[in-house]
Amino acid sequence: MGLDSEKLMVNGVEYVRADSVKNSHSEKLDGMEFVIVRTYSAGVFAGYLKDRNGKEVNLVNARRLWYWDGAASLSQLAQDGVSKPGNCKFPASVDKILLTEAIEILTVSEKAKKSIDGVKVWAQ
Repeated sequence: MGLDSEKLMVNGVEYVRADSVKNSHSEKLDGMEFVIVRTYSAGVFAGYLKDRNGKEVNLVNARRLWYWDGAASLSQLAQDGVSKPGNCKFPASVDKILLTEAIEILTVSEKAKKSIDGVKVWAQ
């Protein structure tokens, strides 16, 4: 059995300490609110609100919510998440995006965030 500060070897299997795993966005996300933004013509996005200036919204670690099932409205999606994640079409997240025509910003509950994060990446 080998041991160092970050890894542990047991029966030939290497394990990594859970507290040593870092989210690649963790530095950027500290203190930022997770929101859903509806825009005038670019669609709907979920991500961390970096800043807002009038209708311009900067999000980090953002996903476009192209199609959702299991929530009747964005308001329900922000509160409850989706009840049919297998039917949702949420592409991969982008590191950052500037949305220039935001018309609605909804705070997302922790329950809804877990639901959104749990939707598999949709790609073609």
